[in-house]
Amino acid sequence: MQVGVLDNAGQTTAMLSILGMGVFRMLGLLALVTATALPEQSDFYLKDGDTVVFYGDSITDHRLYTAFTEAYVATRFPQLRVRFINSGWGGDEVTGGAGGPISVRLQRDVVAYQPTVITIMLGMNDGHYGPFDPAAFQAYCNGLTSIVQTLRQALPQARITVMEPSPYDDITRPPRFKGGYNAVLARYGQFVRELAKRERLGIADLNTPVVLALRKAQIKDPKLAQQIIPDRVHPALAGNFLLAEELLKSWNAPAIATAVDLDAASAVGSRAENAEVSALEADNILRWTQLDKALPMPVEWKDPASKLAVEASDFMTAINRETLRIRNLPAGEYNLRIDGEIVGRFTARKLAESINLAGLDTPMSKQSTEVLRLTYNHNNMHYVHWRLIQTSLEQFDLEGAQSAMNALDELENQILATLHITAQPKPHRYELTRAAQPEARAQ
Repeated sequence: MQVGVLDNAGQTTAMLSILGMGVFRMLGLLALVTATALPEQSDFYLKDGDTVVFYGDSITDHRLYTAFTEAYVATRFPQLRVRFINSGWGGDEVTGGAGGPISVRLQRDVVAYQPTVITIMLGMNDGHYGPFDPAAFQAYCNGLTSIVQTLRQALPQARITVMEPSPYDDITRPPRFKGGYNAVLARYGQFVRELAKRERLGIADLNTPVVLALRKAQIKDPKLAQQIIPDRVHPALAGNFLLAEELLKSWNAPAIATAVDLDAASAVGSRAENAEVSALEADNILRWTQLDKALPMPVEWKDPASKLAVEASDFMTAINRETLRIRNLPAGEYNLRIDGEIVGRFTARKLAESINLAGLDTPMSKQSTEVLRLTYNHNNMHYVHWRLIQTSLEQFDLEGAQSAMNALDELENQILATLHITAQPKPHRYELTRAAQPEARAQ
């Protein structure tokens, strides 16, 4: 991958005048670091114009891992236009459930939207929460195979990702029977892998990595770790971050939102990935303007269990890197301000190693949090349309119901338009200054 480099070839310019002995031994340094794109969007599984339908049981129906996935796409690829639809229904098995038999569910809740991408996660209910039952397992295998074949026939161009069932928490609490229910789900997941290979489907493992994170979380804080999947079945916010991560990784999601590397002593070698750095100045303060091409993925840092789950996983390094590196600073501590607000205090050594801004309370993270809020809103609008009006009243020919659904569609479209605008990155002004040292205690 090429990077924007400050050099003497005329691509960028830098003026270095050693006219004083400021903190950075520079005065009036002006520079531009050009943006280098991340891997082309063609490398990412989703394409502009895609319609994604999430199909599954209550874990999908809760609209959390799906919302986090959607928010990632909106913030990491703000120019893409992708439509997301949640068609999860609590209690579903491969044969259907309260929303109707599988034939109805697939036609009304998947095919009707003409999706180009479909995800399927079923299995939690199919094992019936007991020891392994060969008959139930065979029914699951037959049913999931039939679902894929039905969708392939109805939507031959659609790309399908099947997901191994998310875990039943036998990790932070003792199993209810020998071997535990998650071992049953793991066996179901093995079939999902075999089906994906046979049918050439996308595959995401939503079990093994989450189990590993639960084990690490239990070591760090056993009581808090139980809140990641509170009822052992349905992940809370914390667990859904991990589910979204695994789905995104299966889609070849880029780890880097932005990566900026500056040299406090010389502009040579500075670079920016997926960002533009301009108006770089240095005397006693290092200043620059930065326009990123993407935002960090929003994380609910105020939720203790979410913080624990992220720390117990590779979430931040695997899909949420917004790095800043500043080399050749004099030893000491520095305050980093963005748009005038202090976002952190760091040693010169830490800055030379690089910091991940995605873990800080920055203007960019606040912006991405607003994108997530709008994602929740539009998913809720779709839920009201689909579950509270369409499917509840479909046996009636009510003109008022159709009018209500039309109004909800219009409101959802307005929310989506606002979401797209909100996801567009903005320029920010950075400042790095020496932190005041505490006064020495009188002897």
